[in-house]
Amino acid sequence: MPWKLASFGTLLTALVLTGCSTPGTSEPAKDTAVTDAGHSRCEAKAAEFAIGQKASPQLLEQARSRAGAQNARILKPDDMVTLEYRSDRLNLNTDDNLVINRVNCG
Repeated sequence: MPWKLASFGTLLTALVLTGCSTPGTSEPAKDTAVTDAGHSRCEAKAAEFAIGQKASPQLLEQARSRAGAQNARILKPDDMVTLEYRSDRLNLNTDDNLVINRVNCG
């Protein structure tokens, strides 16, 4: 009887591990495409044209698009911000008059 339980346990373990295995090389292009489309990297240099201009929703969208960022935000000097780093987010930092003085990603 213990031999049958050991065999059953081995079979069960093999089935569980098979379910956890990764797919073979037959579909990596599909997975890569989904990952690349889901997250893009921000390039702050492409949005530096905005420095010296007055912040506006239209300028924010234009800078976001050129930088290839998924998200963008305008940050005033006294704004509270979260500290998590997001490589797909563009930040337009302004002075008190809403003139953009710094562009960065994060």
